[in-house]
Amino acid sequence: MPVEMARDRFEELVGEALDEVPEELLELMDNVVVLVEDDPDGEDRNLLGLYEGYALTTRGWDYAGVLPDRITIYRNPTLRICDTEDDVVDEVATTVVHEIAHHFGIDDERLHELGWG
Repeated sequence: MPVEMARDRFEELVGEALDEVPEELLELMDNVVVLVEDDPDGEDRNLLGLYEGYALTTRGWDYAGVLPDRITIYRNPTLRICDTEDDVVDEVATTVVHEIAHHFGIDDERLHELGWG
């Protein structure tokens, strides 16, 4: 049975997950915003998170004047796969790390190898 959780509580959990990211990594993040949405657009209704933008490893000398990259964490799909609030805390933390890794140019294959799939 899915966990029921208000959006503001879910947003708190995303904030807490970001607080757990080492300061050294947060300082390296550049031109990126983290958002919470209830559901993803499109066909993949089970998507937990999404990184949209230009990974740091692909930015060149001509990278300028662009809107911030977006990391979006999706509330309803996350709540659907979790049984307890503790599960939500763990899943949010994993998803946040996963999407931040994409900002640093780490692809899904490597994330799975590292156990962050």
